Amino acid sequence: MRVEATPSWRGPRWALAVLLATLGMLGPFAIDTYIPAFSGIARSLGATPVEMQQTLSAYLFGFAFMNLFHGALSDSFGRRPVVLWGIAVFTIASAGCALAQNIGQLVFFRALQGLSTGAGIVVSRAVIRDVYPPAEAQKVMSQVTIYFGVAPAIAPIVGGWLFVHLGWHSVFWFLTGVGVLLWISNWRLLPETLQPAQRQPFHVPDLLRGYRQLLSDPRFVLLAFASGVPFNGMFLYVLSAPEFLGTLLGLSPTQFFWFFILTIAGIMGGAWASGRLAGRIPPKRQIRHGFLIMTVVAVLNLAANLLWTAHPLWALPPIAVFAFGWALMVPVVTLLVLDLYPTRRGMASSLQAVVGSTANGVVAGVIAPLVMHSTVLLALASLLMMGVGLVCWIGLHHRWPEIGRHANVA
Repeated sequence: MRVEATPSWRGPRWALAVLLATLGMLGPFAIDTYIPAFSGIARSLGATPVEMQQTLSAYLFGFAFMNLFHGALSDSFGRRPVVLWGIAVFTIASAGCALAQNIGQLVFFRALQGLSTGAGIVVSRAVIRDVYPPAEAQKVMSQVTIYFGVAPAIAPIVGGWLFVHLGWHSVFWFLTGVGVLLWISNWRLLPETLQPAQRQPFHVPDLLRGYRQLLSDPRFVLLAFASGVPFNGMFLYVLSAPEFLGTLLGLSPTQFFWFFILTIAGIMGGAWASGRLAGRIPPKRQIRHGFLIMTVVAVLNLAANLLWTAHPLWALPPIAVFAFGWALMVPVVTLLVLDLYPTRRGMASSLQAVVGSTANGVVAGVIAPLVMHSTVLLALASLLMMGVGLVCWIGLHHRWPEIGRHANVA
């Protein structure tokens, strides 16, 4: 059964995509902007590399935990209030990071950033599906990914410049300013796409039933793993960037942007191709193409690192191609997730994000510290994480072959 879409956005499709991309950019900005300043923060606060890695883990686990509630809250109270409150808390947390006097305070405010940034990412997916039918929604999600891709490409450049010229505190003051601008723009422009008649009651027993319904459905679990875990085959390199780029490849902090530009170019290219293919080929075939690209390039990347000493000229492009494959298939998988339970799209978006962000947190806190000192181990871990998603998709394909066979036109 389809929930009737609310005709609350009458502007061009690209304009809504830009607005929603500004919500999704909070997460990448909160990570990528301060990575070039790792060394300066560690010296200033007397922090060890492990403690600095905890500032990433605290953010990612906070993101994962609160994502359990962002979507459910938006299903009950509407999309707009959840977004505005999330941006407000992010802004306050960013100022707290800038004012941190020790590593404990920085970890705390980074966790608070993580608790808040998921609101925009999670709710924006539900907004898209509220407004558009599947084929159009896939095009909008692809456009969001393209525009969103600009943020992490710019973030390390901005972060590196601010760190070199103004010190690491300026990075978080910059994020505070971004939060203020995003709150104002979304307060003025973001429509409410979920009408009161479509909202779910905010009762704890009802929420628990919804969580149980989704988490006990193997289709949902397999789709969530198929989209969320492979991302870490690419994100592992982002989390390991100071060691991977600085130590293993010998790049200076101001040169990190080459890695981010290539990777985001891959994401934007894959998202563009996904939008072009929307409605033209079955979703299942598009997902297969994405996994095939990721598998081939991950295997070749591992082989190259086993045979030769890593060099920036050939070590960075495979990550961009991997990102292309992921971005080609993930808008389709996301729509399949949202359409399993149309009346609980916010909750489905939340739980999908929880799976992905929990995997991100494990990679940041456990896997990245173990493998980031070796290009061979990085390539092997990337291949294995992609393999988890591939196995989940193959299992879903064989058990429920009808999923993704035809585009839903409702």
